[in-house]
Amino acid sequence: MSTQPHVEIAGRKVGAEHEPFVICELSGNHNGSLERALSMIDAAAATGCDAIKIQTYTADTITMDVDAPAFHIKGGLWDGRSLYELYQEAQTPYEWHEALFERARKLGVILFSSPFDETAVDLLSDLDAPAFKIASFEAVDLPLIRYAAGKGKPLIISTGMANLAEIEAARDAALSAGAPGVVLLHCVSSYPARLEDANVRTVADMGARFACPVGLSDHTPGTAASVAAVALGASVIEKHFTLARAGGGPDAAFSLEPAEFTALVGDCKAAWRALGRAQYDLVGAEKGNIQFRRSLYVAADVRAGEPLTRANVRSIRPGDGLPPGELDAVLGRPAARDLKRGEPLAWDMVAT
Repeated sequence: MSTQPHVEIAGRKVGAEHEPFVICELSGNHNGSLERALSMIDAAAATGCDAIKIQTYTADTITMDVDAPAFHIKGGLWDGRSLYELYQEAQTPYEWHEALFERARKLGVILFSSPFDETAVDLLSDLDAPAFKIASFEAVDLPLIRYAAGKGKPLIISTGMANLAEIEAARDAALSAGAPGVVLLHCVSSYPARLEDANVRTVADMGARFACPVGLSDHTPGTAASVAAVALGASVIEKHFTLARAGGGPDAAFSLEPAEFTALVGDCKAAWRALGRAQYDLVGAEKGNIQFRRSLYVAADVRAGEPLTRANVRSIRPGDGLPPGELDAVLGRPAARDLKRGEPLAWDMVAT
């Protein structure tokens, strides 16, 4: 499989050589209100994020209304709820999508979505979504991946719970079905996820194994895991967003508020700028300070022919004299001329 140095999403190059692409995930935190969803897009755009993501499904396209134990959630944030009930609450209705995409266009921010079935892919394609996001739970749904890839848009695939073979199969299915590029996101499918379980080093390993842009879909508290992922090569960071955790919402407990998300965007991009390259030469900002290094100076007046000693030569700041490492080479040698206290020592001042 050929290496993909970057993937293009709405004209943006996404890859290790470019600033991290930070995605603001709205999920179901709109609490069933279109006005709140539109306000979330406004607030998300103001954070400086690169893209906003929603989710496209209905309760009936993602599960069934069945009163059986397998259809009820056991443990965690949504303990005791039925899948159907949860997804009815969290769904972003299909009829909202046109208004949401229009609001994002007016704000000049990229909006795309996670489709969960073919009807969702078709809706998003009709709205000219610039990419598709495949959620972790759907990463094993190769028919869905192929169908989305067939629209000719790049795919971002979260890999929570997926093993190496499943990740490879998802990537290959997308590329073989026509996706012009794939981004793989390391993800821990726990809500919220513990920092101790984040295993962010997986980001670098995934990039080496799969030869495509990689990133992190982050469900941990705060911003530390995302910033660490950027330092390890993440090209994409995805994090959940809410107007206020106190306002509730199915994902509010592990979502960032606007000021926090603004800090996340700034910190991730600053971390990427700080990476630079491996180098050991002086950088521009250092050149003016080299004078403050230590060097050898005449510490007391010395007459021509008198020996240089620790009493009359010292290693001090500034850095205009011989390097301190030459001290043993000059000690005991005679001065080539009269030397004055405060002169930087140079080889033409030392007789051979």
